[in-house]
Amino acid sequence: MIEICFVCTGNTCRSVMAERIAKKMAKARKMKNVKFSSAGLCATGENISENAAKTLKLLGYDGRNRKSVKLKKVKPDVLYVAVTDDHKHRIGSKKCLSFEDLAGSVGDPYGQDMQVYEKSAKQIEKNVSILLDKIENLRGAK
Repeated sequence: MIEICFVCTGNTCRSVMAERIAKKMAKARKMKNVKFSSAGLCATGENISENAAKTLKLLGYDGRNRKSVKLKKVKPDVLYVAVTDDHKHRIGSKKCLSFEDLAGSVGDPYGQDMQVYEKSAKQIEKNVSILLDKIENLRGAK
């Protein structure tokens, strides 16, 4: 089992979008034994942002509401995927990479319009696709 946790600042936009995008993409690829979650370094139990939920729904992903989760403890058996290199350094785990290591950073859309959220989601899709490709290649699935 591979456990992957996407991490951003507040866990109301980017990391939760990445979690939901990854779940659907992995299911479509029939990937087994991969578990996805998300957390925020400064999460305070807020709901997913309205525009993140709308964007997820618009793109065909799960847009249901949920409370943000704070990353309290780094677990040694979890692969952390940080949204930015700054998040990566703050997580401080040897088992951590960032979106910047994959296909490109994702700016924070919090409080911005739908176009910014859609742009962020499209970049997240690229990053997640590359991540899933890497997992499949490591497993010898291709």
